[in-house]
Amino acid sequence: MKYVIYLFFLVVSFSALSKGCDGSLATGDMGIVMERATGSILVVEHSTDSILCRITGLGDLSHASAVYSRDEAYAYIFARDGGLSKVDIRSGKIVKRVIQAGNSIGGAISQSGKLIAVSNYEPGGVNIFDSESLKLIRRIPAPINNSKNFSKTVGLVDIPGEQFVYSAFEANDLYKVDMSNIEKPVVKRLENIGRQPYDGLVSSDGRYYIAGLFGEDGLVMVDLWKKPVKAVRILSEYGKGEKKFPVYKMPHLEGWAMNREHAFLPAIGQKQLLVVDVNNWQEKERINLIANPVFAMAQPDGRRIWVNFAYPDNQWLQVIDSLTMKVIKTIEAGKGVLHMEFTPRGEKVWVSVRDKNEIHIYDTESMGRLKVLKAKSPSGIFFTSRAHKIGL
Repeated sequence: MKYVIYLFFLVVSFSALSKGCDGSLATGDMGIVMERATGSILVVEHSTDSILCRITGLGDLSHASAVYSRDEAYAYIFARDGGLSKVDIRSGKIVKRVIQAGNSIGGAISQSGKLIAVSNYEPGGVNIFDSESLKLIRRIPAPINNSKNFSKTVGLVDIPGEQFVYSAFEANDLYKVDMSNIEKPVVKRLENIGRQPYDGLVSSDGRYYIAGLFGEDGLVMVDLWKKPVKAVRILSEYGKGEKKFPVYKMPHLEGWAMNREHAFLPAIGQKQLLVVDVNNWQEKERINLIANPVFAMAQPDGRRIWVNFAYPDNQWLQVIDSLTMKVIKTIEAGKGVLHMEFTPRGEKVWVSVRDKNEIHIYDTESMGRLKVLKAKSPSGIFFTSRAHKIGL
């Protein structure tokens, strides 16, 4: 009898451990976690807070990001070594991988889901691919002062109408590319928007594109609904002195938080979060923080803002009440807190803690830790709910 009971528990335990990517899974509560040191990703499920499988052979994931197909079945991985991979997260297999550049920094998927755009450092410019086959459709260079030298491209986002927007770092330009007719793409170039735009974001409705400037103070905003499209300077005092800091300490603008009334911007070097009124894009107030912020991310309802921090103080998380503009919780998660991702309705947040080789899962109401999952140097976390959002 003891043997039968033991065998039963052994079978149950094995089943729990071997739950994996078998091709029959629904994708709505799934996602991936980048394992930056090993060129692998974890396919995860946030309903059960579990790891389904590991996929290897994805190249240099030190600054990797991902987007999803409309049906959430495929993740497109943008690796730092120029690799573009199409991964079936249901079966846990790489469908195709191409090396499309020497050094790439991210990408986007078009509104229809038919086009994948990749932003490149080397040789610069943007490459656009068919999402089904990963066949190259178009190369769009970003010349520096109309020379034969090409600029790094950054801040690449999708906007409605089969369009992409991005910035050119050395060229000081901004591009809007309309791919609604793939045979005759329309490229709009806004020149000299500001010195060294280093990253960008688009508002959730696709209206405002905002680029940070590494070479001077302030930000650049483009209202994509107005014609003619033009770049205007906002928050001219934002980032004052910021250019003295190394690039790796700069905030990634896609990590800015925005709710109905305010944008929350990391003020690097000032240990503060800037609160901006999105009706007039004027600074409203500042919130003091424990260290230099990198990502400020709003829960899906916008009620609370979660912030992580730059090295050497990257063990902290702070939570801000967006109504009172006060820090209501400080959490010491462990060294190397790199990224946060909320479940679609915001009841939980997953946090990568690289130096502990862990993923921490927190309840957003109590702000208490629910679970710890093991991972190999985890960094970016991307849930499939991103498939239905502009600019992600």
